[in-house]
Amino acid sequence: MQNICKVKTIEEFHFLSGLEAPKHPLVSIVNYSGLNISQKERDSSWMLDFYLVAIKRGLQGKMFYGQQAYDCDKGIMFFVAPKQVFSIQPDPSPNDKRSGWMLLIHPDFIWNTSLAKTISNYHYFGYAINEALFLSEEEEVTLQPILNGIKKEYQTDIDQYGQNIIIAHIETLLQYSERFYHRQFTARKVTNRKIVERFENLVLNYFNSDVSLKNGLPSVQFLAEQLQITSKYLSKLLKEITGQTPQQLIQEKVIEIAKLKLTTTEESVSEIAYNLGFAHPQSFNKLFKRKTEQSPLQFRKSFFQ
Repeated sequence: MQNICKVKTIEEFHFLSGLEAPKHPLVSIVNYSGLNISQKERDSSWMLDFYLVAIKRGLQGKMFYGQQAYDCDKGIMFFVAPKQVFSIQPDPSPNDKRSGWMLLIHPDFIWNTSLAKTISNYHYFGYAINEALFLSEEEEVTLQPILNGIKKEYQTDIDQYGQNIIIAHIETLLQYSERFYHRQFTARKVTNRKIVERFENLVLNYFNSDVSLKNGLPSVQFLAEQLQITSKYLSKLLKEITGQTPQQLIQEKVIEIAKLKLTTTEESVSEIAYNLGFAHPQSFNKLFKRKTEQSPLQFRKSFFQ
């Protein structure tokens, strides 16, 4: 089992990375090309007690994050929340073109600020690495002045305005990242539509097997795991492409199959409900009526009138 290097402070991260002490104890921007990590730490996974926002370019090898592996020879931007585990396995051959930056933000820095209330809304902090953000050169150029503003501010003498100014810069960076993710979702609609098709097939196969009878209705977490993406990413993708949440799409499929059974079989409403994974037929009846404005029995009778 691989060791986990647990890093509690930004100062400790600087030390382990062979960098000079940070100018500010709670926020720092690190030049990725300047990192000099020992072999022991290279062979370990990392778990930080602070937020990490980073762009890495020219990292020959693989990065492991969220149980996924990703080739990092091209530039990627990714986001790690406190207590998440990631690791990097670089190619043994050196790469002089390695570049990028890391923004480190300790939770204590944003405590009792507007960002503390909203940072959980940026769901990309929970994404696996296969959901990393690919930036265009123009988008990278857009972010650079924001980073310069953060660095300039924490390198000056600390006063009553510094924290609020840095927080404003960070919020701007995260807002731009949200926009860039939206662009990526839009640009990758063909690929994403394939994921939607796989999702729909998974739901259909789930109900066509005995799994629903044994395990109940499929959870979003279960379906996301089958697709090898996170539930948050799946929810955002489905909302972007279909305008509906995973739960809504699952319910639609339930109603579709239920209508088919009500009109082509002699199964009772209770049997249909149990076969679809409902523990109580009343829950099925309530969902069916909410979606169709008829009870299952009313629907069956109206169909054969």
